[in-house]
Amino acid sequence: MRGRSGQGPRLGCVFYRTQSGHEPVRGWLRGLGKEVSKTVGSDILTAQWSWPVGKPLVDGLGGGLYEIRSTHERREYRVFFCIAESKLVLLHGVVKKTRTTPRADLELARKRRREVVAR
Repeated sequence: MRGRSGQGPRLGCVFYRTQSGHEPVRGWLRGLGKEVSKTVGSDILTAQWSWPVGKPLVDGLGGGLYEIRSTHERREYRVFFCIAESKLVLLHGVVKKTRTTPRADLELARKRRREVVAR
């Protein structure tokens, strides 16, 4: 990875991987369709290159968990991530349908973050 002198992103980026080798966020992004995944991917790149980033693009959820907040055609998308070994680790993605993020989605992201930190 390159340093902060302008030649590369400040943080790398990897997908969380289950023990069986599945990358849930990669599959989720592919399922969103080309235009939406381009929007979300662009926002992930912005976070990588410009870290640290605050609202409205990135929000801290406490305990080392963050979310990238993307909007495409008035729909909201969230990618939960943590930072480990100078990399964004993409933990979980959701299409936001309500004002608050469902507790089950937050708990899953927190569980995956704990696994990443323990490795």
